Amino acid sequence: MKKYFVYLMMALAAFTFNACGDDDPLQEEPGTEQPETPSDPTDNPDNPDDPANPDEPSGDGNILIAYFTRTNNTGTIAERIAELTGGTLYRIETVEPYPEDYTECTEVAREQLENGTRPELSGTVENLDQYDIIFVGCPVWWGDAPMPIWSFLESESYDFSGKTVIPFCTYATTGWETTLDRIVALTPDSEHLDGFHVSGRNTNGVEDWLREIGIIE
Repeated sequence: MKKYFVYLMMALAAFTFNACGDDDPLQEEPGTEQPETPSDPTDNPDNPDDPANPDEPSGDGNILIAYFTRTNNTGTIAERIAELTGGTLYRIETVEPYPEDYTECTEVAREQLENGTRPELSGTVENLDQYDIIFVGCPVWWGDAPMPIWSFLESESYDFSGKTVIPFCTYATTGWETTLDRIVALTPDSEHLDGFHVSGRNTNGVEDWLREIGIIE
């Protein structure tokens, strides 16, 4: 009985761990990655003011990589996709930032998911029409896509009809299938290619995946 109780507590801890982790070593589901505290603000990969992570798209071509990240696990995968495809990076951000404290973040994320709250986003892709292929990535929070992804894909500012949407996500333990399926479900009038999922920020499988789905040769 004691052994069963220990296993049960371990399972509950793993689920909570996954709540706000996005890209995070702590984790991503909500569980979210814990942001590091760099000595120089320009060293912070999740700094919205960092030129390397702009609010507006930067780059050329007909490929857009839109992603939401908290601890930059998902951002790391997005950057690798951009390197291999020449696509444009666009970071999805909310007007009201999520709490830096892990526990507080998981609580906010869970409340949003349970209530279906679509948080207001801080920017828009002004020229979405120029992109034929759109990668959409995020961490797994509470076993699903974070609500900012819902806000982005349901925005009246965008029309994803006829575009090719390719989902990807980072996670801690579980929830990647639901998250990839959610991105597909939120873009019903788009074409879709097989998505990518990885625990943490390991980019080793990205290139093979892009070849398998025919994005690169």
